Amino acid sequence: MDRDIATQALYDSRSHSTGARGTRTREKPAERKAFVRATILIVDDEPDVREVLEEYFATHGYAAIGAESAEAAKTIAAERPIDLALVDIHMPGEDGLTLARHLRERYAKLAIIMLTSASTVVDRVVGLEVGADDYVPKPFDPRELMARVKSVLRRTSNDAHGDLGAERVRIGHCVLDIAAHRLTDENGNEVAISSLEFDLLKAFAESPNRPLSRERILNLHQKQDWDPFDRSVDLRIMRLRKKIEPDPEHPRFIRTIRNEGYMFVPDGR
Repeated sequence: MDRDIATQALYDSRSHSTGARGTRTREKPAERKAFVRATILIVDDEPDVREVLEEYFATHGYAAIGAESAEAAKTIAAERPIDLALVDIHMPGEDGLTLARHLRERYAKLAIIMLTSASTVVDRVVGLEVGADDYVPKPFDPRELMARVKSVLRRTSNDAHGDLGAERVRIGHCVLDIAAHRLTDENGNEVAISSLEFDLLKAFAESPNRPLSRERILNLHQKQDWDPFDRSVDLRIMRLRKKIEPDPEHPRFIRTIRNEGYMFVPDGR
């Protein structure tokens, strides 16, 4: 039977760690890695997919936890710290998009990668709109998935931003703290943003009163397969405006510059 979301390579990688009768070869306690790179939550309703991905990430030094549904994922996230969630969009009951929105609203520092159908552009755009950090189309090569996970974790880890200095930039009614990798409102409450939203706000803060083209915004995320007129740019700007603008319907701080892109105006005039 054809596998839906994992390539044969993913299953082949599993065979290398099995014995002659197909049983798994487990490490002896003394051989286990003491250092865990990060904790990854794998949310997918297919048991085989969860099991194979759990094994694959564990082999590379990650702690991996499987969840068969959005409800199970919410329980796990509430009980223990999770660094990154791999979320399948299409699941019975509550779908992955709704789960991603829930996770983003409650766990600002949690990284999220959506697993989407390769031909469904709408899923990718909506996934980014609800706060996902990246997406991986199915079927995928496990090495690509691992590369995406490492890239997102680098962007979202506090250590990756520790050498930027104590820069604080007021953007609308919020303050962007670059060193702490966080956005706070006028009352000092943290505003949940994805790592991609942080990168975009940082780019605006570094280039005040200068338009950022759509191409440059896309290049911030190194998405070579996106069209320069991909609507995800507009959706991301709209999402940021809802967070930093006093009146998102009449933006003053992140303005649209016709035929050029978008511009951050610090004084909003």
